[in-house]
Amino acid sequence: HLATSLPLPSENDHLRPRIDLIVFIIDIKSRYSLKNVEDSLAYVDASFFLGKVCFLVTGVGRVNCCSVDMNAVWKLGETYCSPVLFCELELEGIRVSTAQRLVQLLRICAGHVPGVSALSFSSQMWNSAAD
Repeated sequence: HLATSLPLPSENDHLRPRIDLIVFIIDIKSRYSLKNVEDSLAYVDASFFLGKVCFLVTGVGRVNCCSVDMNAVWKLGETYCSPVLFCELELEGIRVSTAQRLVQLLRICAGHVPGVSALSFSSQMWNSAAD
């Protein structure tokens, strides 16, 4: 399910499936994209930041067209203890690889990978990014 911003509309709340993972997408070419993510973060329950949120930065192959301060993106990841993934959607191999990473992260967050919790996996991703 996709949403362009948070909070989600309250109608049909009772029909909405459980949310296992929130992926905030930041388009590196759009300052509005970063602002929208920053504004939406206020509507996310704090418990989701324990391994069930990640930031996906798209358009990284066009750094010369960058409208987003990358330090601000890294600071989001650091502030919310959430991994930051980078993707170039126009390159099929990278797009497929990123989709596979997100599906694996979703499987972990939904509890479908025995012995691995979302918090421990997120912590490992965060620690490996810091190295």
